[in-house]
Order: sequence, then structure tokens, then C-alpha cells
Amino acid sequence: MGLIRRNWLQVAIFLCIALLFAEIIILVRQERKGIVSKPTNKWWGMQSVDTVKYSRDLARAKVDDPEFPAVVDKQVSDIASTGATHVAIGTPYDEEFVPFLTLWVNAARKYGLNVWFRGNFSGWEGWFEYEPIGKQEHLTKTKNFIVTNTSLFEDGDIFTSCTECENGSIGDPRYEVDVEVYRRFIIDEYQLTKDCFEVIGKKVASNYYPTNGDVAYLVMDRKTTRALDGLVVLDHYVKEPKRIANDIREIAINSGGEVVLGEFGAPIPDIHGQMTEHQQAEWIRHTFNELTNVEDLVGINYWTSSGGSTELWSDNKSREAVGVMESFYNPVTVTVRVLNELGKPVKNAEIIAGIKRVKVNRKGEGEVLIIPSILKLSVTAKSYKERTLDITEVNDPVEIVLEKERENTIFRLQRLFFN
Repeated sequence: MGLIRRNWLQVAIFLCIALLFAEIIILVRQERKGIVSKPTNKWWGMQSVDTVKYSRDLARAKVDDPEFPAVVDKQVSDIASTGATHVAIGTPYDEEFVPFLTLWVNAARKYGLNVWFRGNFSGWEGWFEYEPIGKQEHLTKTKNFIVTNTSLFEDGDIFTSCTECENGSIGDPRYEVDVEVYRRFIIDEYQLTKDCFEVIGKKVASNYYPTNGDVAYLVMDRKTTRALDGLVVLDHYVKEPKRIANDIREIAINSGGEVVLGEFGAPIPDIHGQMTEHQQAEWIRHTFNELTNVEDLVGINYWTSSGGSTELWSDNKSREAVGVMESFYNPVTVTVRVLNELGKPVKNAEIIAGIKRVKVNRKGEGEVLIIPSILKLSVTAKSYKERTLDITEVNDPVEIVLEKERENTIFRLQRLFFN
């Protein structure tokens, strides 16, 4: 009898250890995946606004301007007020521009934002009259930049070593370079950057390689997407909001990965024509409404904050579109408590708000995010009738009582005494 007990004890210990190791492996895989984890109070895990017109285009002209830090501070403060999680900074990675980049990064930290580093080395595309650089030199420079500027990075940041690589030295895979050569390059870039961030001990996602739509369709097959830990980044400008959403769904299906919308905005005159401030706001509203219904979309970056036809702020004043963005970047959190007719928590209930599904805790409670595209809440549970509420009926907190699909005699008696 003692031997049997010992054997059972050994089996139990072995199972516990096996489960512990399995959990550790899952956590490590999630850690290495490189996709920014989703904040619980945001609709998307990464919500960003791009500053390229100021953070890249003015990098040389304004680096010594004593009044420019106030401009940077105002821009980043405005972006943070929308509910963004990140600010996208396009400053080049060349040593000349590190002080300018630091100025932007410090402003981001001041206002509690993570940074999406969306720059490159100037020689890749010939910015600021730099001499061209090739693939191997780009890899070497990227490694040196990361390991010598560790203080720039914080956990939760994103680092893109090569934004729209097709515009630079490697060539466009549609007609200038073999597709497999292009794929190999971005995979090598990712492996190098991932290793560098592990060495310096920073949890920075570096599998963000934006491409325009045509290149993404061509390059991001399932094998390449897996090598980039399941992420496709799409810079996409089209006329109709519904088409943006449908294109993201198609790319997600074809690639087998999740998608970040790396650039979008309006109006681009050649695509959208001219727009009034109100028309821009309505286009952005319709686009957000469509995007909130795309299950595989995990992040978005609006292009741009200030400067250019798509800007959100003009002459330091918010355009109407800013309020639209805030309503989606800053969801309202509502606590829902699900009870049965006896006043007891329904522990297996699920709350559905748009494409999001939230399981309740032991108290029957769950928190849901409400954005303008959410018009109804639904609550389901096994053995109970589904219940749907209009958002206009919902306050915080809200109690929802579910009715049994079938009531036995004991339940009816309990309900009678409860009432």
C-alpha cells in the first residue's frame, strides 16, 4: 500500500512539474513573439500617431533651434491626450541625428508614451545627401545603433530597422529584386534586432516591417510571416474605409498573421480629393468604425500629427478629427455584473461587445470597452437565454439578469422565495 502511495505521489509531482514547464514555455513563446501586448483599457494593443513631418523632415534644420523643444513637447503632449499608447518617430538613426532623436524620445517618456522608432539610416534612401549603403552595411549599422544607444529604449517600445525597405538600396520586389532576396533581408534584419534587444535586456518588439499594400501581398506569405513571428505591417492609403478593412482581412488570411496598420490617413489629394475639416473627420470616423470590426488588426498608426494634407493639428489647433480619434483611442470602460434570477453570479457568462468577448469572473463581473461603433451588448451563458441591451440603456456599473432556458421545480421554488 505504501509503494502505491509513493508511486502516485511521484506521478503527481511529475505532472505538476510538467505543467509548470509547459506554462513557462508558453510565456517564453509569447515573450519572443515580439507583438506589443494589448493594454486592457485600449481597443488595440498599439495606438499611435506619426510625427514624421517634424521628427524626420526637420531633423537637420531644427536640431540647434532653441525654440524647437517646445514644439516637440506640444506635439507629443497632444498625441498623448488622444489616448495613444505610442508615438511614431521617424528620425534617422545616423549618429548626427541621435541628439534630435533623444529630444523626441524624452518628450514621449515625459507624457507616458512608448516609442515606435520608424526611422532608418539616411544612406538607405539617400536622405540628407548621405552616401548609399547596402544590405550588409545596414545590418552592421543597425546592430551598432542598438547596442550603443541602450538608454533610448524602454520595455514596450517598437523598433523598425527599415521602414518600407522597398524604397531603398535593396530595391522593390515587384520589379527590381527577387522576392526571395527581399524576404531573406527582412528576416535577417528581424533576427539581428531581436537578438540585440535580448542582449541589452529590453523588451522591444522589432518585427514591425512596414510595406505598402502591393508589396505586402507579394512578400508576406505564410512562411515569411511565421519568420517575423506572425506580424504583417501595412502602410495603406485607399479611398473607401470599407476597402481598408477588407484588405487587412485578406492579408491576414493570406499571411496567416496578425496585422498592424502602419500608415493611413486622409485626405491624400490624389486618392481622396480635397476635403473640408468636417469631411476629414467623417472619413476618419467611418474608417475607425470599419477597423474596430477587424479581428486580426492589433495596432494602428495615423499619419500624421502635423504637416501635410492628413494632419490632425494645424497651427497648434486641434482639427475636428482629433475628437473622433479620442473617442476610439480612449474607450469607455463599463463593469457588467451578470446574475441569475436568484441574484447569484452566472460564472460561465460571456459579454460580447462588437468583436470583443469578455468572460466574467467568479463574481459574475467583467469589464467591457465601449467605443462609438458599439451599439449593443450581448450576454450569453450555457443554460440561459441570451440577452441584448442597447448601449443607451447601459450605465457603469450595470447589472444584467439572465433567465434560465429551462427551469426545474427546485429553481422555481428558490426563485419564489427569493422574490
